[in-house]
Amino acid sequence: MLTHTEIKDLLQVSLQEGEKKEVTVKAWVRTKRGNKYVAFIALNDGTCVQNLQVVADLKTEENPGGFDEELLKRINTGACLRVKGDLVKSMGKGQTVEVQARDIEVYGEADPEKYPLQKKGHSLEFLREIAHLRPRTNTFGCVLRLRHAMAYALHQFYHDRGFVYLHTPIITGSDCEGAGEMFQVTTLDLENLPRTKEGCIDYGKDFFGKSTKLTVSGQLEGELGAMALSKIYTFGPTFRAENSNTPRHLAEFWMNEPEMAFYEIEDNMDLAEAFLKHLTSYALENCMSDLQFMNDTYDKELIGRLENILKTNFERITYTQAVDVLKASGAKFDYPVEWGVDLQSEHERYLVEKHYKKPVIITDYPKDIKAFYMKQNADGKTVRGMDVLFPQIGEIIGGSQREEDFDKLQRRITEMHIPDKDMWWYLDTRRFGTAPHSGFGLGFERLLLFITGMTNIRDVIPFPRYPQTAEF
Repeated sequence: MLTHTEIKDLLQVSLQEGEKKEVTVKAWVRTKRGNKYVAFIALNDGTCVQNLQVVADLKTEENPGGFDEELLKRINTGACLRVKGDLVKSMGKGQTVEVQARDIEVYGEADPEKYPLQKKGHSLEFLREIAHLRPRTNTFGCVLRLRHAMAYALHQFYHDRGFVYLHTPIITGSDCEGAGEMFQVTTLDLENLPRTKEGCIDYGKDFFGKSTKLTVSGQLEGELGAMALSKIYTFGPTFRAENSNTPRHLAEFWMNEPEMAFYEIEDNMDLAEAFLKHLTSYALENCMSDLQFMNDTYDKELIGRLENILKTNFERITYTQAVDVLKASGAKFDYPVEWGVDLQSEHERYLVEKHYKKPVIITDYPKDIKAFYMKQNADGKTVRGMDVLFPQIGEIIGGSQREEDFDKLQRRITEMHIPDKDMWWYLDTRRFGTAPHSGFGLGFERLLLFITGMTNIRDVIPFPRYPQTAEF
């Protein structure tokens, strides 16, 4: 049984004037102000963005039962307190209730000369340097609560539709994306590497007996689950050793990847649209105080943009149609548009924000710019890939109908110079009881950029990992 009441619950209490309720609060100090008669202490325990005001009378000749000045000197921004007192109706602005303190215990002090969050208005860049403390700010309290809510809503969506949550491996011997930018996992002595007769590194002496890496995706293993359980989803950390310092890249990030047997590309698009609308709706229905803070502080159009997602059907076009729209637009792009090139973020955002003014799903991409596992269309030039594009973000989901034909898949693997010895297990799903199936991947942090209105992906994950940064 809790020996205190959380602030989010106290702020919901409705009291009449003169009514009081005995409470105990445990939280961290955000601010302290006052005079020689009274101190006003703003407390926050992380359960909501709003603070709870505590009123502490100082000991004077007129009020010998007040608090000693020495105790109040120990109470500074960042300190942690236990406060017992009476919850009463507040006469001040900005809160409906406050606590009149009768007993205060300082759990932990915070030296005002050293605590880095003494002032308001710290830049996001500065807060990244103190990622171990930034959850105590209003901004990151909101971001992390929203991150939790989206993870919960994600599991809820799949569970309610009969999906099985499949835990796929983080350590892998295959490169799902074919990009080659993967972190190597090894127990070999890097200063004394074993060599074969040919002079190559002898991975046979490594822990797993072969070269292994941190995964960039759980998709391939997810397909194995779907071919037995019909509908599965994965959700966990993935890794990419890409030396990029842009606001859209992390070395460690979270991916959600559903895989569904018997789903054609149209079914895949329907699921992706329903999924994104469910997450958006959940945020609007359950996280409005956090969204309102982010809207007021960072992006005045955030809530309106979220609401618009629920009001419209996503536009569905082919890659060829997208290229035609972009070429006919007259817009000047940094990257020229021609059929066969990969669409850049500027192209994707033009389609969503300027032309269609709604989310867009693009299908039927050129085979040569997409992964080996995508189902080939009859034209021999395109595949049944799909990307879901969102305002402010660009691509938020990428997926496809998977190639179920053994011969076509094997030819594609050979064309892309992927060693058969690494893919025999994947090909087995096409040897034994193959079936049409589809899936997609959602970059969880990209979703959170959309939900929170933040613009740098390093600010929507608790402890960001990027080149030269793995401090916390």
